[in-house]
Amino acid sequence: MTTTESGYDLAVIGSGSAAFAAAIAATNQGKRVVIVERGTIGGTCVNVGCVPSKALLAAAEARHGAAAAGRFPGLAPAEVAVAFAGLIAGKDALVDQLRAEKYTDLADDYGWEIVHGTASFTGSTEAPVLDVVLTEGGSRQIDAAHYLVATGSAPWAPPVDGLEEAGYLTSTTAMELDTLPESMVVVGGNAVGLEQAQLFARLGTQVTVIEALDRLAPFEEPEISAAIEEALSGEGIDVHTGTALGSVRCGEHGYTLTATRGGAPTELRAEQLLIATGRRPVTKGLGLDVVGVKTGTRGEVVVDDYQRTTNERIWAAGDVAGGPQFVYVAAAQGTLAADNALAGAERTLDYTALPRVTFTSPAIAAVGLTDAQAAEAGLRCDCRTLPLPYVPRALANRNTRGLVKLVADAGTGRVLGVHVIADGAGEIITAATYAITAGMTVDQLAHTWAPYLTMAEALKLAALTFTADVAKLSCCAG
Repeated sequence: MTTTESGYDLAVIGSGSAAFAAAIAATNQGKRVVIVERGTIGGTCVNVGCVPSKALLAAAEARHGAAAAGRFPGLAPAEVAVAFAGLIAGKDALVDQLRAEKYTDLADDYGWEIVHGTASFTGSTEAPVLDVVLTEGGSRQIDAAHYLVATGSAPWAPPVDGLEEAGYLTSTTAMELDTLPESMVVVGGNAVGLEQAQLFARLGTQVTVIEALDRLAPFEEPEISAAIEEALSGEGIDVHTGTALGSVRCGEHGYTLTATRGGAPTELRAEQLLIATGRRPVTKGLGLDVVGVKTGTRGEVVVDDYQRTTNERIWAAGDVAGGPQFVYVAAAQGTLAADNALAGAERTLDYTALPRVTFTSPAIAAVGLTDAQAAEAGLRCDCRTLPLPYVPRALANRNTRGLVKLVADAGTGRVLGVHVIADGAGEIITAATYAITAGMTVDQLAHTWAPYLTMAEALKLAALTFTADVAKLSCCAG
């Protein structure tokens, strides 16, 4: 017979960024917390997302940099051999280290309990309880004052003829391969697909990218999409936009894909197939309906601005809540849920200046409104684009691929959005985030201090294009 354990202020399902942020916030309030995790501690980012992918991207960048050294007079390009199994082992070691430092050791320091098992809700809407089937056998039942669902998301694949039978790689399993594929088709031309495509291409795989919409990075500004397609094509990646995948077959010699592009059929072959068509919230098997928690059309837990579900004692945060799928958003929502549930903070989050980065090379970063979004909002906007050949640091680096685009309110001059494709775009966008948060105008931005020969100076120079002839911009512009 399973006994019910009570006395917990907060019980959390999941152990990623949202879960740990909530547990820290609750523990700092003196509350008793328990976390239930069915798999590996740490969630997506440290285990199979941000950390491993960026570690491998950095390695691929180092190899590509050696091959591209010839752009500097006096340097000869060099070919760097790839020991792929060694790269994967190094990535795994880093993941193990950071998981211990940022999650396991942290939980020990704060002193909350971690239960290894699979949790699902039972009881009723008025009296929800967690049933936990323990990984090592047996079960526990947990009764808490409040619950947080922080189960994250998982790779999703579209319904394509033969895909399930053929099998395929995801962004997770692609980084677990022990041999480097000779060829690969990547289906999906948004952030994850673009990062994975360039990663494998720079390590020596012949890569083809298929995107159903009419351009890569389809939710970025059109200028950004054109620039990243040019960059990837220049590195030998075969790009097929406006292409619908029809069927997949896998045989002795790899994959055969049929697709339609512009009404014309095409066939593609590759050793490996990677599906990068997005992620969906993980809610299956949680028993949410038993306790009156509503889910949406994509399986996401429906929450209000306070992260509360349709059950007043149950909260949700991170990818499972259907919002922006960024680790820093998950952490902020986890803290928010704990503060609102346990301290009655009645606090919300402002996503107006939420930045995003795609870690390609050149990188893509954006914050605020696009040109089209501003128009849809009824705003009369003024947009200016600064190509990187006008940025001194880009000239010094002999790498002028990219641009900076500013979207401003035509009447007030207030900065509404900033969009960047450049090496160091993530650092540039951080400054832009502060500018939008502060409500700065392009004139104010143009007259801020910017250290010379930094990529971040591009933001100031882009603002100057609203008042100056771009061809006359220089290190003395101010």
